[in-house]
Amino acid sequence: MLVLTRKLLETLYIGDDVKVTVVRLEGNQVRLGIEAPRHIPVVRAELLESADADGDENDPTPLAESKGRGPSRRVEPGRSRYAAYGHGSRNR
Repeated sequence: MLVLTRKLLETLYIGDDVKVTVVRLEGNQVRLGIEAPRHIPVVRAELLESADADGDENDPTPLAESKGRGPSRRVEPGRSRYAAYGHGSRNR
């Protein structure tokens, strides 16, 4: 496992297609922004573990949708990261 230290708004790249940015630090939580092509699944580990426990690994439904959460919010390049959450900018 590679362990990195990043500060607020610092970025790291995974390969050529995935960009991870630290967008917020709050107490003991870190909020990450992830930009990846749609064909690369980005899923929280606890959701994968939950799906493994359900035992239906052949279900083609994306995990978030199968759990009733709807599709994940993606930020298109050039748009505010807050726009994906229904906010045009941070300074509202």
